[in-house]
Amino acid sequence: MRLSQMLFVTLREDPAEAEIPSHKLLLRGGYIRRIGSGIYAYLPLMWRVLQKVSQIVREEMNTAGGQECLLPQLQPSDLWKESGRWDTYTKAEGIMFSLTDRQERELGLGPTHEEVITTVAKEMIRSYRQLPVNLYQIQTKFRDEIRPRFGLMRGREFIMKDAYSFHASQESLQESYEAMDKAYRNIISRCGLAFRAVEADSGAIGGSASQEFMILAEAGEDEVLYTEDGKYAANVEKAVSLPIDAEISPFKKYEKKETPGTDTIEKLCKFLQCSPTNIVKNVLYKVVYDSGQMVLVLVSIRGDQVVNEVKLTNELVRLAPNYKAKTILVLGVPDETEQQKWAAKPLPLGYIAPDLEDGYIDKVKDVIPKFLRLVDQTAVELKNFVTGANENGYHVVGANWDKEFKLPSLVVDIRKATIGDRAIHDPTQILENARGIEVGHIFQLGIKYSQAMGATFTNEAGEENPMIMGCYGVGVSRLAQAAVEQSYDKDGIIWPVAIAPYHVVIIIPNISDKEQIEVAENIYTQLNKIGVETLLDDRDERAGVKFKDADLIGIPYRIVTGRSLKSGKVEVVERSTKKSQEIAIEEVVTTLKSWVNSAQN
Repeated sequence: MRLSQMLFVTLREDPAEAEIPSHKLLLRGGYIRRIGSGIYAYLPLMWRVLQKVSQIVREEMNTAGGQECLLPQLQPSDLWKESGRWDTYTKAEGIMFSLTDRQERELGLGPTHEEVITTVAKEMIRSYRQLPVNLYQIQTKFRDEIRPRFGLMRGREFIMKDAYSFHASQESLQESYEAMDKAYRNIISRCGLAFRAVEADSGAIGGSASQEFMILAEAGEDEVLYTEDGKYAANVEKAVSLPIDAEISPFKKYEKKETPGTDTIEKLCKFLQCSPTNIVKNVLYKVVYDSGQMVLVLVSIRGDQVVNEVKLTNELVRLAPNYKAKTILVLGVPDETEQQKWAAKPLPLGYIAPDLEDGYIDKVKDVIPKFLRLVDQTAVELKNFVTGANENGYHVVGANWDKEFKLPSLVVDIRKATIGDRAIHDPTQILENARGIEVGHIFQLGIKYSQAMGATFTNEAGEENPMIMGCYGVGVSRLAQAAVEQSYDKDGIIWPVAIAPYHVVIIIPNISDKEQIEVAENIYTQLNKIGVETLLDDRDERAGVKFKDADLIGIPYRIVTGRSLKSGKVEVVERSTKKSQEIAIEEVVTTLKSWVNSAQN
């Protein structure tokens, strides 16, 4: 492609809307243009990158036994109501764009396609002889992000590969899950990126086993915890660990103490001269279920620990049937205004004890009149601990479970693992952290959707069973931007060869010089003929402008037909290292072909 004929506009200054390097560089390099909040146009250079990523994804999926299809983006609400996710996606998480057509039918723009693919399987698969099946698509998805940001990282419209597998047995699902794990590792490796596979939370998708693939980058939104021995890595939302040991309590007997102005752990420790590990803190949450009922949740946890609200959410969803519900719509800490709606009397905030009486909850419609009491394992193990006295300005010390306080029956792991914790698989290993960008996620869904939607098959014994499912997603557009976030310098993007829009850019410093033009045109023709994708910068611009643009857009190799022509050579610069060398004109084509092939293998 000749740059003089291409829609190609670069910017010298960072756009005000861009926050992270990759977003700035894609805008400045003329790869994308913002059309609206979280909505971007993929311009010619970007589309070539996306096509290359998509092709790598397609090849690896086909190798792993996937069959490509294309599913509708417009989805009837009935399917989502059948699976029980309509309210979750339109109200609780609120990420689905929904609309009503002229026939008053509710529809949604697909953020994901479990319901549609399960319907296809339900109508087409009858026997175990048709299983397993793995169907995938590469298409645009829509999600109504609360705060779209970072360009293609968190947009409202994006390109994704999603795959769904159907099985007659858990063993068959495990085989596909492992095949997808291998395929995803191959995809990211072939794209030339450094990554880490980590244990993950399944979120609203559901299912059991779940693994994310993180591109390592400082601007990553996700925190990854891992051990140096390589045997453990998990998203912080999912991570488990052994916390530091609690210190021995300085309190030997139970007593109530006046503790004025100690409504935080820090103030309390300073006042009582004790460690946060000696304290049981009690955190109040409210949860609204899709049944319409609100439950007040009292979480008891060790004073130095933080509640992991993803783990808490999962626990509350598990308890949903107790409240004739399927999922939760809202989870949060009730503020003063909210408390006034249900509190029978002012709460002793900052001084709450595990046995806060249910009488604090007034008789209000749709509010359960009893606290749901959960205790984290870290608090269970404490002896002679400090906690609130249910009275402003007072705490108790030297308390013990099943003596002064009844231990709640629901003992759970809802603490947030953190850097410095000990690993469960080997306590000598200490958790370290890194930032990552999630570009892939694989799930073992089990029978969540097939059972809810009646997608069954007949086994060898003639019995009808729900199909066992897996789900596997790769963010194609996100992966492309993540590549930039992982590889750039002060001058611009450094694309891996495999997904660069072009392999080579040829710069003619002086378009009035016939020899420079002739040599450049000849090399350009030869390189493209042998499959080395090449740009020719034949614009009527100063050489300095062309060099800056070449660095900015990040083409892996640059050929300059300049002063070295006098000695029968051209200058070749490698973008990643900025290493420059002069190569004989008659050798440059075979040399570049060799370099490109080597970089992609």
